[in-house]
Amino acid sequence: MWKYEKKLEYPINIKNKDLKMAKALLAQYGGPDGEFSASMRYLNQRYTMPDEKGYALLNDIGTEELAHVEMIATMVYQLMKGATPAELMKEGLTPQYVEHDHALFPVDAFGVPFTSAYIEASGDWNADLTSDMAAEQRARATYEHLMDLTNDPDLLAPLSFLRQREVVHFNRFKELRDFYLDKYKDNTSAKK
Repeated sequence: MWKYEKKLEYPINIKNKDLKMAKALLAQYGGPDGEFSASMRYLNQRYTMPDEKGYALLNDIGTEELAHVEMIATMVYQLMKGATPAELMKEGLTPQYVEHDHALFPVDAFGVPFTSAYIEASGDWNADLTSDMAAEQRARATYEHLMDLTNDPDLLAPLSFLRQREVVHFNRFKELRDFYLDKYKDNTSAKK
């Protein structure tokens, strides 16, 4: 098991309200390649890895992704803090306000709710790890797009941190997949 420390993985203290960025950040909250999807994907895939090495890596990255969910939620909340219903309406966040007030709910930047269909788990370690690498690349690209939309240093710093973690995760998945490709030359799981 792991130990939860009651602090964010990276400190977040956004001082300026920015509803456009709050809405855009929802892509990394409840979107198909967002942090919640990644966490659920990896925590489910870990069970069908061919050995403890794969199980442990997906468990570690999956739980770290939960910490990233917490960071994104904190950023969205701070960016929306003090917004009036009229301000939320102006930025296209009326449905968010109507159903959730200022509370967070896992949706993407278009307001599409999170769905379990985002959780990819095929039972084939090669397919899953290849998909995980692609998901990390898409998440990295999304963070770069988000960074292009702001010049607020209070927002850029945690976005940059999260972007770099996507790069690290991609590399860990690639190392594991390459290790397995060498270990299981026929590209099948250890069970087969």
